[in-house]
Amino acid sequence: MYRYIVTRLLLAVPTLVGAAALVFILMRLIPGDVCIIRMGSGGSHVSQAAVDACRQQLGLNDHIFVQFLSFLGNYFTFDFGISMWSGRPVVQEIATRLPVSLQIAVMATLIAVVIAIPLGTISALRENTWLDHVVRVVAVAGIATPSFWLGIMSIVLVLDITYLATGKAWMPPIDYVSFWQDPIRNLSVVALPALTVGYRYSAVTMRMTRSAMLEVMREDYIRTARSKGLLEHIIVNRHALKNALLPVVTLIGIEFAFLIGGLVVTEQVFNLNGIGRLFVQAVQNQDNVLTQALTMLVVLIFVVTNLVVDVLYAWLDPRIRYS
Repeated sequence: MYRYIVTRLLLAVPTLVGAAALVFILMRLIPGDVCIIRMGSGGSHVSQAAVDACRQQLGLNDHIFVQFLSFLGNYFTFDFGISMWSGRPVVQEIATRLPVSLQIAVMATLIAVVIAIPLGTISALRENTWLDHVVRVVAVAGIATPSFWLGIMSIVLVLDITYLATGKAWMPPIDYVSFWQDPIRNLSVVALPALTVGYRYSAVTMRMTRSAMLEVMREDYIRTARSKGLLEHIIVNRHALKNALLPVVTLIGIEFAFLIGGLVVTEQVFNLNGIGRLFVQAVQNQDNVLTQALTMLVVLIFVVTNLVVDVLYAWLDPRIRYS
């Protein structure tokens, strides 16, 4: 097991280097001079001296290979430079926004797992019954419903319920507070976004769990276990569910990594300043330094998530680590 984990850790290093090279090249393939575009965005005249100073500050006058080595070294030391938009260190910009997106992603993942795996398993075990049809309708509705509409409807529903119950409509606060600072206020801010995202997240995971369980329950070793007289819950928990969870774990990992930078619409609807919203603002303000750092942050999260998924693979199926 330890050898398997060390191998996966070593494979993550060239993956990060390759991703950094790709991001570095793509950012420099953008047409135009970033300094001219940024300084002349308001239509004003930009002097050559100001452009030269900007290029010198960003290190654009160095050889391309020197620029890449500097970028790679700064990336592995978490020195992403200064934001061209706000003038603050990029690390501070990310550190301010990351807790919001990370908390919503973690809470949405927990909600999705709690809902999807039990319902998906029950749906597979009760195939073509009324319970199976209800679960499938819930899953399809979650996939088909646009996230912005679901978010707006959840706000309207909370307003109606609180008005009917107390005679006064209640709106969740719009300012984010850390969970360790004020847990109740924090949960009142992130509960609705997490439930909204978690429902859509669980819909996809639910269908994957059902499909994987149906496939596994038709395998020969399940029939053998039943012929040996094992109890049904032992067959499901020890033999079927572990094998069925392999594709489900993959989907959960991919969705979790996507949520870190992909909650743009949800953050806009609930007025949350997360990584997704920061991404949009960085592109709108032509902040290449911040955009590059955010892209590499998403890459790092995907690599770490895939590493965790690989370890879970080895825990769920010992054949993977032994091979």
